[in-house]
Amino acid sequence: METVTVEEGQTLTLKCVISQAETTSLQWLAPSGFTIFFSERSGLKNSKYQLLHYSSNQLSIRVLNVTQQDEGVYKCLHYGNSVRTKEVKVIVLATPVKPTLEVSARMQNGEHVLLKCSTVRSKPPPRITWLLGDDMELQGETHHEYETDGKKCNSTSTLRVHTYGKNSTASCIVRHKGLQGRKLVAPFRFEDLVTDQETVSAALETSSPSSQDPQQSTSTEANRQFVGLMRKNSGYLLLSLVSFLIFILFIIVQLFIMKIRKAHVIWKKENEISEHTLESYRSRSNNEETSSQENNSQTSRSKSCMNYITQLYSEAKTKTKEKAQPSKFKGELTHIPESIV
Repeated sequence: METVTVEEGQTLTLKCVISQAETTSLQWLAPSGFTIFFSERSGLKNSKYQLLHYSSNQLSIRVLNVTQQDEGVYKCLHYGNSVRTKEVKVIVLATPVKPTLEVSARMQNGEHVLLKCSTVRSKPPPRITWLLGDDMELQGETHHEYETDGKKCNSTSTLRVHTYGKNSTASCIVRHKGLQGRKLVAPFRFEDLVTDQETVSAALETSSPSSQDPQQSTSTEANRQFVGLMRKNSGYLLLSLVSFLIFILFIIVQLFIMKIRKAHVIWKKENEISEHTLESYRSRSNNEETSSQENNSQTSRSKSCMNYITQLYSEAKTKTKEKAQPSKFKGELTHIPESIV
């Protein structure tokens, strides 16, 4: 297997040459397994793949603007009496950017200066060293943190300096395979730091009374630290108080919502009971009206029957009397005394 190293953003050239003069077909495969070129015919419709040369014994291609996704094993297949394979492993390098240098100084309880050198998006991780003066190079405390793709990394190196002079210098040096022997340098001169410290000290001495003793100066610095600490604690206390008030307000709102929900449930139950009672009352009233109408109907019918029977009886009795009166008159005429005649 052949290994080819290329920097990210550059052009990759792949050549497949066979020594035999026999008629063959050549094919380039991408790391994904797809055909890039089969003889002079393109297999992928992508403008970054270009054909450089094709003949019976050679197939050369190039890949433009190489990225990390182009890394992998490319295969060249020879089709003749038998199928032979040539593999090319492509490694894509990500060159680190120019490093940045940060300086932080601690002036109390163990005076020292902390130098921090950082560079990002490199593959593989770079090598970071520190050059003190012109002839002393040493290794700092280096930390590498990979990005989400797991390929590129961000690197940081720190150096702690306890003693230095006005003419002291320190330089962060970054070496990487993609730099091809070149170095990235971020220099720092302690002269700037010393000048700043002298300016601050002179300002403090000018602003302080001439009769002020060292103990008073120390107490003043302590008072400033105390005031700063009190302000910091006050900020924490205020934040805690606001959080507590928000929590209490949340509980009150939840209790209020629960109370409203409970009252709504009770009202709903009472409303259902009232509707049920009203329906029962309406049903009972309808039943009573229906039974009353039926009783009245039966009573009226019975009265009509009685009246009808009484009327028939009266008519029959009247007819009987009318028939009995003529026969009575006849009997009386029959028994008239002869003397009257």
